[in-house]
Amino acid sequence: MTLRQHFLATAALFALATPAFAIDLEFYFPVAVGGKAAETVQALTDNYMKAHPDVKISAIYTGSYVDTTAKAITAARGGNPPELIIAGAADMFAFIDEELVVAFDDLVSEADKAAWLGGFFPAFMANSQADGKTWGIPFQRSTPVLYWNKDAFKAAGLDPEKGPANWAEMVEMGKKLTVKDAGGAVKQYGVQIPSSGFPSWLWSGIVAGAGGKMANAAGNETYFNSPEAIAALEAIVALSKTDGVMAPGILEWGSTPKAFFEGQAAMIWTTTGNLTNVRTNAPFPFGVGFLPGLKQNGAPTGGGNFYLMKGNNEAELKAAVDFVKWATSPEQAANWTIATGYVAPRADVWETPVMKDYVAGFPQAAVARDQLQYAIAELTVFEGPKVTQIINSALEAAITGQKSPKEALDAAQADADAILKAYR
Repeated sequence: MTLRQHFLATAALFALATPAFAIDLEFYFPVAVGGKAAETVQALTDNYMKAHPDVKISAIYTGSYVDTTAKAITAARGGNPPELIIAGAADMFAFIDEELVVAFDDLVSEADKAAWLGGFFPAFMANSQADGKTWGIPFQRSTPVLYWNKDAFKAAGLDPEKGPANWAEMVEMGKKLTVKDAGGAVKQYGVQIPSSGFPSWLWSGIVAGAGGKMANAAGNETYFNSPEAIAALEAIVALSKTDGVMAPGILEWGSTPKAFFEGQAAMIWTTTGNLTNVRTNAPFPFGVGFLPGLKQNGAPTGGGNFYLMKGNNEAELKAAVDFVKWATSPEQAANWTIATGYVAPRADVWETPVMKDYVAGFPQAAVARDQLQYAIAELTVFEGPKVTQIINSALEAAITGQKSPKEALDAAQADADAILKAYR
């Protein structure tokens, strides 16, 4: 073989071993819970790149869900959108209205539409699909659940293995769990339902448990002052005002797990995305249960979806889709769920040996999955941030005693109608 022939042969082998081109993807993601979710996302992308050396993914932590959505919109309007983001499922209509996202259906085969898109839990797809298309892929998804301190239950003479089955039981248990010192100051409240951060999300769980819902599927109508919604707000106000089982005023989302760990609240409502955080940091055995309902079981879905951003070429978007398919595959989604506590969004994930072993050793992990059969979509409407702020302000006005629940919700419904009538 001549030197030239050897060079050509070597070059040919090198060409086979090296991708013809590399695809660079930017991926924005939020973290809304405690624990090590950011590190887990980075590990996920690193593992994908090891298996796909022709693709580079720059995973960029962008703060909260609100921060991430704002940064993605700013980047898109500036002509430099990331290819992929995780953003709130509730932001779906905002992205559609702004024409910022590409439907996954346009980039997958007919077989994938059935086998992949069709494999996600329907409760999560309720605010991932609209107008016959799939705009978001469920990944960082959750429902709120109730956590209880088994040691506190035992000290109060309650069965530590049995949480409240309904709202009335939660109130009665809460009275036994509320502990005062010799001077009459409360050392431990029975329950804490945070009213900052995501107040309308948790309140919508009470609405669902009263038999109501937040909005229609088209995203252009809300039901803020329905009888069920008013009953839900009256119930949460009563926990402090008349039942005496919850601290008064606005309770912080971020400090609620800490209040639980430190014995300031014997029961808390928070996301199942905090499950691993609670498992790691609670200095006592704890239980996890469905949200106690006023009339029935009910909860909102929450959390984030993968979205594809417009303004990128087809090769980049197809590479992003491939990463999303990989990240939501049974093995990877199982690892994500175990690491974070978020709900594995597909039934096939729960059938993997690693998930079966996980649930066998930690049955609390299956509670949010089982609650999905009673779940409604969280507030997902056009002009979502504005409408959400309207209802959050109304909840604050009622919780702090500035308005009655009915007055606050009547005003919120009128304001929401003024915004959403343009989309009807």
